[in-house]
Amino acid sequence: MGIRYRSILLASLVPALALGGAISVAQAQAVPANASHWSDPAAWPDRKVPKAGDKVTIAKDKVVVLDVSPPPLNGLTIEGKLVFSNDRDLELVTEWIMLHGELEIGTPSHPHTKKATITFTDNVKGEDIMSGMGDRGIMISGGTLRLHGDRTHTWTRLAKTAEAGATTIEVLNAYGWRPGDEIVLASTDYDPRQAERRTIRAISGNTITLDKPLEYMHFGKITFEVDERGEVGLLTRNILIQASEDAEQSYFGGHIMAMPTSRIYVSGVELRRMGQHLTLARYPVHWHLVGDADGQYIRNASIHDTYNRCVTVHGTNNLRIENNVTYNTVGHCFFLEDGIETGNQYVRNLAIQTKCHPTKPCQPTILAAAGEMPDFDQRNVFRNSGQTSKEVLIPSDNTVSSFWITNPNNHYIDNVAAGSDVTGFWLSLPEHPTGAFDGTEVSKTIWPRRTKLGIFKGNVAHSNYDGFMFDRNAGPDGRFSVTGSSHMPKENPQDNSSRTLESYFEDLTSYKNRNGGVWGRGEMHVFRNLRVADNAIGYTHASGSAGRDPFTSLVIDSLFVGETENIGNPRTPEEKAQGRSLPKPQIPDFPIRGYEYYDYRHDVVNTTFVNFADNPYRQAGALSYLLYTSAGVSTENAIEGAKFVNARPVHFPKFERKWGNDLGSIVAWKTAVIHDLDGSVGGIPNAYILIHDGEFDSIATDEEACVIKRDWNAAVCRGDIGRLTFGGGGFGPRGGGAGPGAAPGGAPRPGAGPGAGPATTAAGAAAPAPGAAGLPAVTPITGPAGRRPPPPARLLPPT
Repeated sequence: MGIRYRSILLASLVPALALGGAISVAQAQAVPANASHWSDPAAWPDRKVPKAGDKVTIAKDKVVVLDVSPPPLNGLTIEGKLVFSNDRDLELVTEWIMLHGELEIGTPSHPHTKKATITFTDNVKGEDIMSGMGDRGIMISGGTLRLHGDRTHTWTRLAKTAEAGATTIEVLNAYGWRPGDEIVLASTDYDPRQAERRTIRAISGNTITLDKPLEYMHFGKITFEVDERGEVGLLTRNILIQASEDAEQSYFGGHIMAMPTSRIYVSGVELRRMGQHLTLARYPVHWHLVGDADGQYIRNASIHDTYNRCVTVHGTNNLRIENNVTYNTVGHCFFLEDGIETGNQYVRNLAIQTKCHPTKPCQPTILAAAGEMPDFDQRNVFRNSGQTSKEVLIPSDNTVSSFWITNPNNHYIDNVAAGSDVTGFWLSLPEHPTGAFDGTEVSKTIWPRRTKLGIFKGNVAHSNYDGFMFDRNAGPDGRFSVTGSSHMPKENPQDNSSRTLESYFEDLTSYKNRNGGVWGRGEMHVFRNLRVADNAIGYTHASGSAGRDPFTSLVIDSLFVGETENIGNPRTPEEKAQGRSLPKPQIPDFPIRGYEYYDYRHDVVNTTFVNFADNPYRQAGALSYLLYTSAGVSTENAIEGAKFVNARPVHFPKFERKWGNDLGSIVAWKTAVIHDLDGSVGGIPNAYILIHDGEFDSIATDEEACVIKRDWNAAVCRGDIGRLTFGGGGFGPRGGGAGPGAAPGGAPRPGAGPGAGPATTAAGAAAPAPGAAGLPAVTPITGPAGRRPPPPARLLPPT
């Protein structure tokens, strides 16, 4: 369908961000004794009850109680107040609602208990009700929306595995759920489309009888200390806001939009067939340039079968977005729009089956292995056409995420990205706020890439392509590459030379992702109690400053599991032969790896690796390097306090083009090295583990200094190790860092293949052109560029 654009008059609204004063949740007042009833002719100026096709206005200072379900209206303007009666089930059918006053269905202290439905029709096409707010929705201009249903228990987890064909499931907590309710079981496999919607036929305690058998197995255990119990979300609410059924063909659903000075307090509401596909500013719920919205919220809601995002926060701060369930949605779901938004709290939200398009496949910009793509050599053409596609609203929607984060100064606690077509959580930071704020004076003072991370704790990502993505920052035009500028928070964000601050990612779980559990880029990122399992690759992190900071990343007190008891739902012959689903079924022999070292300085401390063992079909290893990186690496990437259970400690897979996503010069791969500080990996303290696979044998190895580990394709060596590059790609101790195929700043180099980044001298300046007298770049193992990070006790904040 064509793009439906609406003008929004952004320029006149930008000053709303400066609105002072917190907006507190006002307790709803009791309906005045002199309130009128909709069904009473005396309530209306012409003493006639509104009839079908009318455009109705509730005048200022007028309070009307909706006590009947009126015939379909052509529009409703509320200058005063409309309150839904709680005496009976009601439905309001209208083209749109223009809200300057108040619309109330229940209050926090007295939630609505009957069924209340608002249905938006689209019989009158192309209306633009006020100042570019469009139609077919609740458009709030200075008004207040209060919707409070009676459902607060919105999602739970399976108490035990539900097998394919099962008609009953057991959950941890089904309190308040009822026969007739609609629920959704999240996928617990690599394929996010294994999510299944069912209706509760009967319920006894925490045992739920379904209306039809399950098609897939849904895992329900804590396995090898990783919680992979599948989520079960409740979709039904007693307050329903929806578009009429024609939206299922047009993808032109309803929307709720709050303009400056407006207020939204929503709890226990179901939003269905909402969002207007490929249309800016037409989302199921949208705070638009509201400024300080302290006290406002959406919580306990379900948002499903929508066509354009879930909850959009644009130029708005200090919201509470909590305990919501989303399912079968299109585009980035929980969406921070321009990178100026701060102080918002996302708590315990569950996002299931986030899609790039209602029906079409994604065309993502990802670091796919060569064997996953029909034509790996044309990958940049594929990525570019995906970002410029007319089938997505903004370029990154073709690499869709459940949580799109453009400013780190927000809080994400106990959320779950349970099955996105591409990305679970995506921290994509512009240099300055974009969109409505691009080029403004306020934007010039805000630096998201230098801003301290808020609370990021307890989040879970599973059944995505990439679970946690902390890289690939979009520019002002929304475009991005597979490499990009880094998150390096500064003590003073406006002074890039000020001290870099640590960022803490705590208690994250990432499992059953088709590619990476975690991919990061930046400096001084600390991951504590990270639990990753059943991913193709558990963890990879890229450098930002290439030696200017004490360390790039630290993983501490964490757990990596190669394969758990969750065998998924094997479908291909290769999967059935291995007895489990595979992260990359196109490459059934893809070697799984736990922790990948990459470029600058990364440390692993007190971490356990379980079940990284070969089988007859594929190889595995707990520790490895990015395959087959051409970007410079440090000889001081280190590990200590490691434990291995049924796991090969190290594996450097031999070169296989189909396995790699960086197939440039492979210079850095040939010099792969890991510093084993305490001997917990190779049995020799203060040793270095070097690649030694019979093809890329390190010249540093000799019989007296090294123990050859042929099943690791490695050697464990005593003594000092350094890395020397003559005019090569990648970066030295303080240079480069843009990554494979990128020029400084992360922009692709025209005509350059992967790994064709600029050569660097020891000082980080551009090296002479090929054929000139190049200067060597040396990565030292001591001094500022090679020092270990401070002890963990100093790194980690008090708990």
